[in-house]
Amino acid sequence: MTAYPAARAAAARVYPHYAQHLATAGDEEKRKLERLPNVETIEAIIDVAFWASLRREETYTPRISLAFVAPGQVDLPLIFERPVPLASEPLTRLGPAVERHGIHLCVRRQENGDLMVWGASRNLPESCFVLEVVAPGLLVLKHSRGSDSSKFVNVAVLQGDEIKIVDQKAAAAPDCPELLTSLLGLQSEIDFPDSVNVLIQLAVSMRAHGRGGSLIVVPAATQFWRESVLQPITYSITPPFCALVDLMREDPGERVRRRWREALGRVVDGIAGLTAVDGATIITDQYELLAFGAKLVRRAGWEQVSGVIVREPIEGTAAVIAEPGQLGGTRHLSAAQFAHDQRDTIALVASQDGRFTVFGWSPSAKMVYANRIEALLL
Repeated sequence: MTAYPAARAAAARVYPHYAQHLATAGDEEKRKLERLPNVETIEAIIDVAFWASLRREETYTPRISLAFVAPGQVDLPLIFERPVPLASEPLTRLGPAVERHGIHLCVRRQENGDLMVWGASRNLPESCFVLEVVAPGLLVLKHSRGSDSSKFVNVAVLQGDEIKIVDQKAAAAPDCPELLTSLLGLQSEIDFPDSVNVLIQLAVSMRAHGRGGSLIVVPAATQFWRESVLQPITYSITPPFCALVDLMREDPGERVRRRWREALGRVVDGIAGLTAVDGATIITDQYELLAFGAKLVRRAGWEQVSGVIVREPIEGTAAVIAEPGQLGGTRHLSAAQFAHDQRDTIALVASQDGRFTVFGWSPSAKMVYANRIEALLL
């Protein structure tokens, strides 16, 4: 019997998503994956991971990523001579060895029916079932996009007895930003926009530093955004900092190399770190860094924003109209006003408590939208 009651309910709700996603995969990916874990297997993995998340190893909380995959489905697997039982105590002991990003403990059923951890891998086949222990009692169920282990699609978030299932239909909402569409996994590698990919990485890095911050994305080669920023800007960048521009101009073949990815990560973390400074960081949609610590103000002659459409891509939630002040503090108020006054921009706001909101203008509703996306960034 499952000791963690939410495991059974979550397993039954997420299984159809994995089954449907695999059904749309190509024959080669289906062959690689062989088969999905059934509802009972998903339930067992969730149950064990939950109790492991509440344990400690030398005062450290385990951060573990579990993938349901066989040795023959991954490249260069690290295979244990003796598989380890899938149980909370062994997972806690293994935690320190695999807590670095991109390393997954691999799980498979043995011939006798027991679930065992047979080893670890850095690459996973597309559509592979993945569960990540993020914090005590906080689990994220995902599926992989493919061999690049840094790209996942979140399927559900479990925190205690709360189950949040990601609504894949959220992308059908009017004026859905490309950032959200990509986080929902609805764009292929072929048409995955570089700009959105960078914004996702910036959003994840902003959320990770934990201090809260605002990132404003404005059109390149325009100055209208300055009408919504207090002048002079204390930390204006002249000429614009173009390290991201230079990296994204490199040959696509170079971008698959580890050297390029590591360089991109360093630059992204550097820019995201600037958002911790009081005020907003401003970049263009061509990745030029223009300023940080900028004070956002209401544009002269424009009315104060009175309401925003709040949406969260979680099943069972509906869009509501709220006052900006209900979403948070000064950062949220100023970001909503900026999106209202500068309608060809977007504003990304991270809260210290982990919430993350994307503001923009909805031409169809003629209002500012506020998409809550923290469940997609875990």
